[in-house]
Amino acid sequence: MVILIKNFVVRAWNFVFDHRVSPLRNIPDVAIRHYVLQVLGLMWAVSFSVAIGSYTFLAYSILGHSVLIAAAAITITTFTVAAKRPKSFMRASSRRSHGEHE
Repeated sequence: MVILIKNFVVRAWNFVFDHRVSPLRNIPDVAIRHYVLQVLGLMWAVSFSVAIGSYTFLAYSILGHSVLIAAAAITITTFTVAAKRPKSFMRASSRRSHGEHE
């Protein structure tokens, strides 16, 4: 079992990093092959950095988005109530029964 896993890892490594085995072997110029592999390596390094950074700050992001969504929901609810039952905002006001600003 360990030998199978080791062989799989070695084959996968060679497929990616050995320019004689990977699909990059089809590029005739070795310097261009190397350049393309370097660009792919940089892309993966940046991708993992962004992913790990996102996972690290995921809780803060969820909390922040929850607050924004709650604020939007409260605003929509307030506007809906103001449009349908504007007098419900006058409960504590002494002007409720006087009919001002109707």
